[in-house]
Amino acid sequence: MSDPAVSILMPFRDAGTTLGACLESIATQTLGDFECLCIDDGSSDGGPDLVAAAQRRDGRFRHIRSPGTGLVSALNLGLGRARTELVARMDADDLMHPKRLALQHAAMRHDPELSVLGSLVHAFSEHPLTAGFAAYVEWQNGRRSEQDIASDIYLESPLAHPSVMLRRKHVLAAGGYRHGPFPEDYELWLRLHQRGARLAKLPRILLQWRDHPSRLTRVDPRCARRAFDRLRAAYLAAEPRLLARRDRLVIWGAGRRTRQRAHHLLERGFSPVAWIDIDPRKLGNRIDGAPVVGPEWLRQRRPKPLVLVYVASHGARGLIEAELARLDYCKGVDYLHVG
Repeated sequence: MSDPAVSILMPFRDAGTTLGACLESIATQTLGDFECLCIDDGSSDGGPDLVAAAQRRDGRFRHIRSPGTGLVSALNLGLGRARTELVARMDADDLMHPKRLALQHAAMRHDPELSVLGSLVHAFSEHPLTAGFAAYVEWQNGRRSEQDIASDIYLESPLAHPSVMLRRKHVLAAGGYRHGPFPEDYELWLRLHQRGARLAKLPRILLQWRDHPSRLTRVDPRCARRAFDRLRAAYLAAEPRLLARRDRLVIWGAGRRTRQRAHHLLERGFSPVAWIDIDPRKLGNRIDGAPVVGPEWLRQRRPKPLVLVYVASHGARGLIEAELARLDYCKGVDYLHVG
């Protein structure tokens, strides 16, 4: 049996209510030369029966039982079983655009150095979307170019995991998915980024991304705010741009919440030479011996420091970017946003 063009990697657990529609969206792809690895991670509902029925109807679907030891183990099992170099991720509660595989496959074949290729997504739900999730999807869809993704990768996860196509050998060379107290997809993006891998995105909506109250991002402690903060700090501490200017580190934001978020990096031995703020009540204060100064302080600093912007407000980020541009600071080179 010849190898297909694409392997689809889809772990599932107790997804019987959404799995049927998901499987149908896969079966009707315009690129029909695929295998779909449906990895049962310990389901106790009717989901395995739906997959078994799909396999009987269509030999492109493969029902694989895992030991039920969690998502990361299921993902790595699928990577090991895949027969192709191009692996498309999918979740059992989402829906594929009919041309998703064809478009991503063509782009990855055209550019063999790409490691990860995502897409824009459309969020949907049987319930009203929460404001936070809607804002996140809007932000993520705004990160379209490779430069956008690389510049803002320490702010949030810039790629929706079930939207991506992966180059399998690049992921395996980086160590596959890792177990740990962190979101496995974001950790993989950060690890690949620091290895110099290219992460890109097709500027088309190719995934219908379902939101619901039991999403892992809502209920799994690995996806809690503290877990993201620790993970970002671990990779920031090894970031070449930061290490090159370790003695010229500046943090924008001198409020209590900013200091709490920055604490995970500072406890790794990094000390800012200054804190930037626009609140006149904070200017002139000192935090751990470093002064709190206004943005103009940056104008004459040569060589330029690296500015880590820890301000969380979406509206404030745009104002800060405009101010840093006025001071001739380049995003992704002279400053980074940090979530």
